[in-house]
Amino acid sequence: MIDIVVVLRAEDAVLDFLSVLTPPPAASAPDDEVHVLIADSGVHLVLPPLTAPAERLGLLAAQVREPDESAASPGPGVLRASVAQAAKGRRARLWTHSPADNRRSRGRLGFDVAEALDTPETAGGTEVLHAVGYSPYLQFVSEIDRPLDRELVAAKLDFVNRHARHLLDADSPQHMIYTGRVPSAERYFTARQDERLRLFALLASLDDEAASVPDPWEFATSPYEAERLDATTTWVARFRDPADGPLIEVGACEGALTARLAGKGYRVDATEPNQIFRDRLTAGPGAAEPVRVHPDSLELLAGTRRLAGAAYLLIEMLYYGQDLELLTALPTDLLFVALEPEVLDTALRPWLATAPAWEIVDETVLVRPALETVCGGRAHLRKRGSTGVLLRRRPTTERGADFS
Repeated sequence: MIDIVVVLRAEDAVLDFLSVLTPPPAASAPDDEVHVLIADSGVHLVLPPLTAPAERLGLLAAQVREPDESAASPGPGVLRASVAQAAKGRRARLWTHSPADNRRSRGRLGFDVAEALDTPETAGGTEVLHAVGYSPYLQFVSEIDRPLDRELVAAKLDFVNRHARHLLDADSPQHMIYTGRVPSAERYFTARQDERLRLFALLASLDDEAASVPDPWEFATSPYEAERLDATTTWVARFRDPADGPLIEVGACEGALTARLAGKGYRVDATEPNQIFRDRLTAGPGAAEPVRVHPDSLELLAGTRRLAGAAYLLIEMLYYGQDLELLTALPTDLLFVALEPEVLDTALRPWLATAPAWEIVDETVLVRPALETVCGGRAHLRKRGSTGVLLRRRPTTERGADFS
């Protein structure tokens, strides 16, 4: 059995896999090798059996590079070939990054390594273990936990200070090293393909990576999300009747809220710029009246002002640096905005203090924070709660467009 460590950069092997690189002598067979595949350079290092830890780390030190934002996974095909070349027909155990690593380049590599080995030719023959590593948002159920003794922790810190010190104050959030990224206990987990897909999608933003699985945020199965969506529907119904006119739901995703509103008799113009999400939305609640599906983003809606409605719904979507001044251009007198409390306090409230066009007419706690498992119990996290704020355009200001 050989161990193959697949990392994006050389320092990753030491930060998250030191216990794999330096197994205690009693745990090593005479022919045990550790191979390190470094994706950003294509380097393949072989750490011979029973080599002293200092010598092994010295080989890796020579491969530490300056930060490089272009560093990326070479893809499952290249990884499959590289692993096969390293293994040379021998039984191997793979160690790599977590698909949910919040540094997306590492998350993609960890995902691709497992995908590369999840083929009919290799199925059942190679175990893939993912490092929990630095996980600020998730807590994982792990299969292997390896606390490091003081000597190994000292070796890890010495490696960083001697060979990767330039990364301690790097400008790149992808490559900066700080305390949370230097664990004193290394933890690893395995994951089925469906778990890998969900973990990878869960940490993505609103792009095609997030849409790589249906319902990436588990709206259909999460008790927390069901409570939030039901409460949001009830909140909207307190202030708008279906007879008042259509609701414009911005960023409807796959239609979890859309379906609830349509079920209450509302006409909904659901907008979703992501093609994959929009296709699912169209096939779901958008498959029949009273839902119409549009590709417009918030920016396009504010710029064209083509969809007038009884109210606009911006529910859990103002997290991506949107210019809040766009809200004033929307062709409506009512805005339902829902956000987690921290973002509400740090983004929306300060903007409202300088936005004379709007006044708050209602504020409702839709759901309080909760701890909840994700990905079939593979991990858990704190859902942050949601507060609804209803904004009404002041009578002395003009609407973003004429209503006709």
